[in-house]
Amino acid sequence: MNMKGIGGSTIEAELNAIQPTIHLVKPIQKAEFQQRIDRACQLMQEKNVPALYLHAGTNLFYFTGMKWNASERMVGAVLFSNGKLIYIAPEFEKGTILDFMLIEGEVTCWEEHESPYELFIETLKGNGVEKGAISMDEATPFFVFDGIRNCQDSYELVNARPITAGCRMIKSEAEIAIMQHAMNITLEVHKAAARILYVGISAKEVTDFIHEAHKKYGATAGSYFCIVLFGVDSSFPHGVKSPKDLEENEVVLIDTGCMLHDYISDITRTFVYGKANEEQTRIWNIEKETQQAAFDAAQLGNTCADVDNASRVVLEFYGLGPDYKLPGLPHRTGHGIGLGIHEWPYIVRNDHTVLEPGMTFSNEPMICVPGKFGIRHEDHIYMTIEGPKWFTDPMHSIENPFGI
Repeated sequence: MNMKGIGGSTIEAELNAIQPTIHLVKPIQKAEFQQRIDRACQLMQEKNVPALYLHAGTNLFYFTGMKWNASERMVGAVLFSNGKLIYIAPEFEKGTILDFMLIEGEVTCWEEHESPYELFIETLKGNGVEKGAISMDEATPFFVFDGIRNCQDSYELVNARPITAGCRMIKSEAEIAIMQHAMNITLEVHKAAARILYVGISAKEVTDFIHEAHKKYGATAGSYFCIVLFGVDSSFPHGVKSPKDLEENEVVLIDTGCMLHDYISDITRTFVYGKANEEQTRIWNIEKETQQAAFDAAQLGNTCADVDNASRVVLEFYGLGPDYKLPGLPHRTGHGIGLGIHEWPYIVRNDHTVLEPGMTFSNEPMICVPGKFGIRHEDHIYMTIEGPKWFTDPMHSIENPFGI
């Protein structure tokens, strides 16, 4: 072994060394949810949108603070441009809705045999919205959209993305603080996971350890997701059906994250267990250079497409690609992150969103070498008034990946 911080410890020792840290950061407070509603209403007025439907899930939570899982029953809220908020739910759920309610609003209900879609239309008309375009949460299930569309002909149902994404893309200081803490936890879990490795360890053992480590830090649900890949398996960006056990001198790719106060971390670390060969070292170093080029392109006023293009310029310089061809980068350079692990903006050539302070997104221009291995360095960026900042420091070197 010639690498620092890789192997040499045990699962038990690493778990015993962890102390919870979740108490160091606060969840989003009620006043901020109200500010989000105010911002949405401002955008609605600017865009002449009279009403916005928020379906159970992340958009309903983002604007109202209400946590409600989507199901086959319509549950959501209508936000009017004047700030009025009306929740829609089954009658038998009214008590629970009131219990879960953070931002106060009227609750209008439908019995099991009645149509929630007709109730939605009645709610609009009863609040002075007789016709026009109604913004629908882009995550609204088709059956809800279809039910509303087919029970009326007064309204055009349009995508609410300009309002929902228009608000959610720009993170507050409180959101960034939560995400920073979640990223810090996951990075420490990565370091611990590297220390427990040994020849013959299974991907499942590492996955299970990472799950428990996240819980020990205070992320009560454990890992939000976890991908552990060794050797040739690492050439498949999101894994294989039956991951292999670790062998000497193999690439190790671990991609994981947790949820903290409803916000998500997502970090990938790739290194070699043992001694890296010339090809592994070459691709690892190109990946590091590519990731840095994407960071350097993430300047205020540039677009998401500019960042993706910067990655591909470096890769093509080294004879990789072009475009999505392998060996090279088979997917976009990154994705936004927040309440969703993948949300706006997307760091891809057809996303011409201009980068602004408050945007948060991944930087992960993975290099896949078919039949051999893949290298992915994934860290996240948050945009400030001074330009891009890292949530976590990128990998240091293939000999000392964690910069110990």
